[in-house]
Amino acid sequence: MGVPVRQSIKIGTYLARQKLSGRDKFPLIVELEPLFACNLECNGCGKIQYPTEVLRQRLSVEQAVAAIEECGAPMVSIAGGEPLLHPEIDKMTKALLDRGRFVYLCTNALLLERKLDRFEPHARFSWVVHIDGLKDRHDESVSREGTFDKAVAAIRKAKEKGFKVTTNSTFFSTDSPEMVREVLDYLNDDLGVDQMMISPGYAYEKAPDQVHFLSTRTSHQLFADAFADGRRKHWRLNHSPLFLDFLEGKVEFECTPWGVPSYSVFGWQRPCYLMADGYAETYQELIESTDWDRYGRGKDPRCANCMAHCGYEPSAVLATTKSLRQSIRAAVGN
Repeated sequence: MGVPVRQSIKIGTYLARQKLSGRDKFPLIVELEPLFACNLECNGCGKIQYPTEVLRQRLSVEQAVAAIEECGAPMVSIAGGEPLLHPEIDKMTKALLDRGRFVYLCTNALLLERKLDRFEPHARFSWVVHIDGLKDRHDESVSREGTFDKAVAAIRKAKEKGFKVTTNSTFFSTDSPEMVREVLDYLNDDLGVDQMMISPGYAYEKAPDQVHFLSTRTSHQLFADAFADGRRKHWRLNHSPLFLDFLEGKVEFECTPWGVPSYSVFGWQRPCYLMADGYAETYQELIESTDWDRYGRGKDPRCANCMAHCGYEPSAVLATTKSLRQSIRAAVGN
């Protein structure tokens, strides 16, 4: 099973409009970071290493809405930091939904049960809960015992209240194909989440753990082995088939970081949320003043082992739209 039908139709219509207008660079989804403050210290992140004065900053609802309206992206991923620490995160979410956006609200779920009553289920809204392994593995990755159990309890409560729940799992060099399968089987079959997202660990420069990121070769091997025997067709993965092919090493793409731009208290980040080579005040400035040809594998050494969705999921989506066969694959989730 692939991307939900409602979302596929919305994105297909949006892409058709971009083609008719002659735009060659446009956003599919915006990584909106309304704050960098967090209540965890995850090994693979490092956002909380910003100075205190930065961690105290917040985007206003008006700033967030203006940024999304300016760029025109049909989808928004609200991340951070921990978004549920933002005092107006419910108002920000509703404002974006009211403007027709698909909204994914990312959270470590520590505050989710407490904040659920401030939100309402919506056809275009989904919680995205970070689950980086089963109990011991997840708790180790976020450096706090008991986090997995709290996340699972919050997911169950959200599902009871009628919310859509997506999970996001990052895998590192310490993970095996068997572990990937165990995690996805649990989320898919036992916990019954609506969709799942997966990613190889990317070398975020502020992350405390710089040892266990995956190389391109080991990423390919990990996912090829985990997906063997057609297993990936069983899981409700919220990715295009071509992106999953890319993770397995069956296809290669050029990075398209402009497809998933990042907006935070600093402005529009270039070239992507994993690398900070400066900021632009407006989306137009970001597109026109960034040398996009500098980035990607074989161009910038920092990109050598990156297979992150922010650069390659839009590449896969664009490749899908150019092929009738791949469009049919995406429609049936194959």
